[in-house]
Amino acid sequence: MASTLEEAIAESGSAHTLLWESQSPPIVSTPVTPEFTNWRDEQLAWRKTAVLFDQSHHMADLNIKGPDALQLIRDTAVNSTVNFPIDSAKQYVAANAEGQLIGDNILFRYEEEEFQAVGIPPTISWLQYHAETGGYDVEISRDNPSYARVGGGDPVSYRYEVQGPGAFDVIREALGEEPPTVKFFHGARFTIAGKTVRALRHGMAGEPGFEFVGPWADRDAVVDALLEAGKKHGLTRVGGRAYLTNSLESGWMPRPLPAFYSGASTEGFRNWLAASDVDATVSLGGSFYSENIEDYFLSPYDAGYGRITKFDHDFIGRDALEKQVANGRSTARRKVTLAWNGEDTEKAFGSMFHDGVGAKFINLPIAHYATYHYDRVESTAGELAGLSLHTGYSANYRSMLSIATVDESVAEPGTEVTVVWGEPTPSSKVAVEDHVQYKIRATVNPAPIDTNARTAYRNNN
Repeated sequence: MASTLEEAIAESGSAHTLLWESQSPPIVSTPVTPEFTNWRDEQLAWRKTAVLFDQSHHMADLNIKGPDALQLIRDTAVNSTVNFPIDSAKQYVAANAEGQLIGDNILFRYEEEEFQAVGIPPTISWLQYHAETGGYDVEISRDNPSYARVGGGDPVSYRYEVQGPGAFDVIREALGEEPPTVKFFHGARFTIAGKTVRALRHGMAGEPGFEFVGPWADRDAVVDALLEAGKKHGLTRVGGRAYLTNSLESGWMPRPLPAFYSGASTEGFRNWLAASDVDATVSLGGSFYSENIEDYFLSPYDAGYGRITKFDHDFIGRDALEKQVANGRSTARRKVTLAWNGEDTEKAFGSMFHDGVGAKFINLPIAHYATYHYDRVESTAGELAGLSLHTGYSANYRSMLSIATVDESVAEPGTEVTVVWGEPTPSSKVAVEDHVQYKIRATVNPAPIDTNARTAYRNNN
């Protein structure tokens, strides 16, 4: 039996077979209550009033402390660490030596030599691997997401966020005073219900707000105080189903396949990662199919990270990314939001009410049937023009939306493309039933699709 990811790939015959035929269910939900009211109203609330997001369960936390903590981050991040004060955060983005995207997380600087990375497991494991094998003078501790925590139990820390047009009314009420002025992705330390709380100026759906973090033992007191403060300001609790859709509106691409399943530069990582780890058992699916696993790998530029990629330091993948800039690869594709045609979507969804084999069932509000979901995006001529990686329904836009990376030739807002829904030949994945492919027209929009998130919110913070 395989003990490492590398051995699991060898036993399966290829990385693609390992992931494509994985029997693990898609990771699209969290242990958070699925709906506190209903997911449609919960989506609408983050644009109208204020919402409370529970982010305590679905991310892994890696605490990094020691004299070499910043050097570890600098060596593995494509983005700059030059301006990184205490009580601030950055979106950490990592690539392999070939310039292919590993993924991203949020990186907090708590003290001069103490950082915490928060995100889905791939980049957390990537950082942990380099911390343990790279000769760095650091101490690390990790808390896995609840779905991957061996033995169960509670998280080490709670993580909640209040955001929306009325978020500061709720926060003001909870603090009993005017909240301090804090720049976007900078932090402060508040006292709520007698508990010290770390607060980050943040907004998952592109609306103003704060993310609150503290020890799990303080969770009930802090959450109860926030809910009490929110009663007269229309605060709505958001369940696990709606929470996973906020990135459709804010333009974040949550799960590009991490580029460590093949290649010489990541062989050491594959031999380090246990075969029982979540990233050795996850599923890959969608209408895009290639037996070459590298066809699923993205460049940081494909995922919209070109604006934060900085060549002011040496890091893994720098040479390859500089070559991408030189040969035009960095501008070949653009991250966009696709708004699916309602009539075509209705036809696909409605096929389950008719005799015969219909379309792949469309789950709502998140439509994924694999953890890493890749759908073909085609030009009007039927040629491959990009990949759609994150799909779901938004009540705010009355539309199925997806976050995609598409060729520059079709990236202009208003361009019509086609999303292919359903696998070319249904795989053995547990979430995949017999079905036929449907082609659904879609209109290209910017990412983020939300005007406030794209303009005023980003520019004023």
